[in-house]
Amino acid sequence: MEAMIRLGLIAILIIICVRVFAPFASLMLWALILAISLYPMHQYLARQFGGRQGRAAMLLVLAGLLLIGTPMLMLGASFASRAHALYTAFENNAVTIKHPPPKVSDWPVIGEQVYTAWDSAADNMPAFLKKNQAQIKSLAKFVFAGAANTIVSVLLFLGSLIIAGIMMAYGEPGSRVMQRIFTRLAEPGRGQRLQSLTTATVRSVASGVIGVAFIQAVLLGAGFIAAGIPAAGFLALGVMFIGVAQLPASIISLPVIAYLWWAGDGSTAANIAYSIYLVVAGMADNVLKPLLLGRGVDVPMPVILLGALGGMISAGIIGLFIGAVLLAVGYQVFMEWVDSGRGDNMVGDAPKQAEPAEQALAASQEKGKMSAPEAKN
Repeated sequence: MEAMIRLGLIAILIIICVRVFAPFASLMLWALILAISLYPMHQYLARQFGGRQGRAAMLLVLAGLLLIGTPMLMLGASFASRAHALYTAFENNAVTIKHPPPKVSDWPVIGEQVYTAWDSAADNMPAFLKKNQAQIKSLAKFVFAGAANTIVSVLLFLGSLIIAGIMMAYGEPGSRVMQRIFTRLAEPGRGQRLQSLTTATVRSVASGVIGVAFIQAVLLGAGFIAAGIPAAGFLALGVMFIGVAQLPASIISLPVIAYLWWAGDGSTAANIAYSIYLVVAGMADNVLKPLLLGRGVDVPMPVILLGALGGMISAGIIGLFIGAVLLAVGYQVFMEWVDSGRGDNMVGDAPKQAEPAEQALAASQEKGKMSAPEAKN
């Protein structure tokens, strides 16, 4: 009864702690992932500052806020102002659009429908809005919900970056604490290996997923700008989000190529050159992921990729890292269990050689000179 009471009190304490920590779980997980991913860069800056960990962390956080936070805030302000202007125009029935170019009707499958709807909206926008009021409301709700979620995600990322700076400033004591926890949960040698595996997996996913998405967004964005595609910056940002979500960049690059041929003003040679470039840049992740994803991790790359994809499906963006780490650690533990269960008669991949005493006992029993107990004596 006393043992049950103690276990019950421990369970109640764990439940209370989990409920208290739950609202901050996503923020702290993102901060931990960022701290692990940026720690090598932090250590480089700390060496340049004579070992001052706090100053290096502050510089890294400020640089991240300026490089990421400032464009995001400007983009959010621009989106909000445009949304407000568009809403005001809709309220005053002052929305007007140009008539579609004739090439739109030549688009495959949807060309005629798009041309008819576009032309009808250009002739009489109020009547078009009134006719399609339900569809426009549902589309507007979807767009504004996505914008709100994006703003929340950006603010969460910026807050986690600040907390990650604090973690990096106390990186060495934190690493020792985590090593003690891993050692307590497993054996001393195995605990240290699992800690190293977890750290390397997080950094591998950060470079193999986010890094690849960023590189691909830059490549395609440069192509969009060179080809004169409207809203090239927004399209490049969409490529990055699609890459992080582990979706093919061709979702954006192929419609852009179609726009080049059916609505663009470029020559045939220029369209061919831009199309080849966009196709190659859209498939760059197929080359970059095997090079960067799983690099430095003693786990097969398909295990890391499956963990990232499964975690993304089940838990969103944060699941990219959690799923990859859990599957990699589980793979290592399973393989160590497999290797430790080879049996006492196996040394490496070869059968274990019999001891000299056992060989002498077997030889004497074959000759029939003495019994087994006498041979042992």
